[in-house]
Amino acid sequence: MNELKKYRVIKLVHDGKKKKQRASVELGLSLRQVNRLLKAYQEKGKQAFVHGNRGMRPAHAISFEIKEKIIKHYKAYQDLTPNIKHFTEILAEIEDIHYSDTTIRAIIYSDGLLSPKSQRKTRRRIKAIQKKKESQTQETALLHKAEERLEVVEKAHPSRPRKKYSGELIQMDASSYQWFGGQITHLHVAIDDASGNIVGAYFDTQETLKGYYHVLHQILTKHGIPVAFLTDKRTVFEYHKKARKKMEDDTLTQFGFACHQLGIDVKTSSIPQAKGRVERLNGTLQSRLPIDLQRAGITTIEDANDFLNKWVRQFNQKFGNKTKETVFEQAPSASTINLLLARVAKRVVDSGHHIRYNNHFYLPIKGDKEMYFTKKSKALVIEAFDGNIYINIEDKIYSSRKLLTHEIYSEEFDQPKEGKKEKRKYIPQQSHPWKLASFEKYLRRIGKTLLEYQAENSA
Repeated sequence: MNELKKYRVIKLVHDGKKKKQRASVELGLSLRQVNRLLKAYQEKGKQAFVHGNRGMRPAHAISFEIKEKIIKHYKAYQDLTPNIKHFTEILAEIEDIHYSDTTIRAIIYSDGLLSPKSQRKTRRRIKAIQKKKESQTQETALLHKAEERLEVVEKAHPSRPRKKYSGELIQMDASSYQWFGGQITHLHVAIDDASGNIVGAYFDTQETLKGYYHVLHQILTKHGIPVAFLTDKRTVFEYHKKARKKMEDDTLTQFGFACHQLGIDVKTSSIPQAKGRVERLNGTLQSRLPIDLQRAGITTIEDANDFLNKWVRQFNQKFGNKTKETVFEQAPSASTINLLLARVAKRVVDSGHHIRYNNHFYLPIKGDKEMYFTKKSKALVIEAFDGNIYINIEDKIYSSRKLLTHEIYSEEFDQPKEGKKEKRKYIPQQSHPWKLASFEKYLRRIGKTLLEYQAENSA
């Protein structure tokens, strides 16, 4: 009788949901036996229905020693193997082992051995059994132990709680996607780890220093100075990963030095799980933002960046604001930020006393006076965040005037214009962070000299 069936029926009788007479019929037992099972269930529970010999070896079973002895003796025959009947007689004669040929055959076949008189269907059955055993053995060997499942500590990235304070950690990344207008553009985005707010977002054609500078400008002007950035290991952030030749494209020297001046720590990781907050944000933005851009009829980067301001506010109201406590520090003045978020490039003065930058020629000026420096004078071109060009020569900073391709006024053929006083351009103070001495000091801080830096850029 099925033990599980007995247990279920007797349990129903015990719970008053079934009569003893009905249980007697279902189990094919007398009422006396039903009463006995009911009493056993009350004393032992489910264990009462387990047979007493469960897990025990039968007393008349052949011992493992004798089985091994039989198999070993049969394997000893290499070229000529006796049939099972003959082998049974040999065992009785030599080893004093007396069993029927049927028992000996079962022992031999259990080890995958075959008699020379085995039929074809028997051979197929034994081979199938042996193949199944081998596959089970392989599966067991492939099972890993708990220790083998442990990850290397250096590669482990366990989940962590959000930071306590807003501004304690900002995660930054750029996502390449077909955001609008049927073209691939890059959305530079920054999210606060504690509050979940988007603190900066900017579209550009590529993942560029300009894009990250715009994001940083939004953070500084709207929130303040954060404690740290967490980004991926791109040349925008990693100095030793730089592979470009032009200094103005060496974006860690640019972005990293700007953060260094503001006291912002830049942390990097090449593993997406380490900055999962911004990676998940990218997925959310890719599923929502293109739809809203399409509904708004956005087709250009300029319109998309204007649209982002309102869209980010709505996003933060819906998904952000998870904490109100903040450690953002007060940002510097707008003029200081304008100079901090600058791009720099090394240049030399040409024979026309101009400096070429981005396919334009610039002449250093001091007030209203044009400064004519000798040919091959070394200079550091500073492109401020607002696009103004300044020139640093021998640690003195000058404003600049762009050389026009054609004159606007002809003294010979145009009527003389009324003299208008030209507005004096702002010239940064000598404390400007991008002056050459300060830049060289920063290079030494990160283990570089100006000569090494020049060699890397000229390689």
